[in-house]
Amino acid sequence: MTNNQKVKSNSRSAWTGPQAYILAVFCLVLGVALGYLFRGSAPQSGAAIAASAADSSSAQGQPTQPQLTPEQQKAMVDEAVAPLLATLKTNPDDFNSLVQVANLYYDGRQYFEAVKYYRLAVKSQPTNADLLTDLGTSLWYIGDADGAIAEFQTALKYRPDHPGTLFNLGVVRWQGKLDPKGAVEAWEQLLKLNPDYPQKQEVQEYIDRAKQHAKG
Repeated sequence: MTNNQKVKSNSRSAWTGPQAYILAVFCLVLGVALGYLFRGSAPQSGAAIAASAADSSSAQGQPTQPQLTPEQQKAMVDEAVAPLLATLKTNPDDFNSLVQVANLYYDGRQYFEAVKYYRLAVKSQPTNADLLTDLGTSLWYIGDADGAIAEFQTALKYRPDHPGTLFNLGVVRWQGKLDPKGAVEAWEQLLKLNPDYPQKQEVQEYIDRAKQHAKG
């Protein structure tokens, strides 16, 4: 699934080779089959890309990419963020560096660190719906469903039609709060406010499943 209705809050065009490489690697080898969330400041999450690639490989009978070990993941992230962290030592309020560090930690599944840097970035742009969505998504991945929902709801105050936020809100309500009715509400709002949403049929399938769950 894609999320191309928004303007990115940061640019990857100035990233160094290691920073660009780490994202490409994680997109290939770090995926989940179901329940992934969108990152607000990226056109398509690594999980979505990886899940799509995995489905394609399975269908063709081809082997999947080997998984990175946690140690390899951490080493790659540490290398990629090092120059950005050096920048932040001399300029702690450098917004682009804060966001890029947060994104890299997120892509490397170091969500506690991602939360830390997304919070710092949000202080600079408290009405940035993309960043609020990023923060909420990271909170979800560290087990804080209530915190995630709060950030998503704040993001929707500024971007009521943000498709990624609405999609994520539905996932967290259903999986994190066992609230299928709340999930349906979020996803129906997504489709109502984004009638040309590219994955409309997939979201409708999620709605149908959640409704069946709600019926018991």
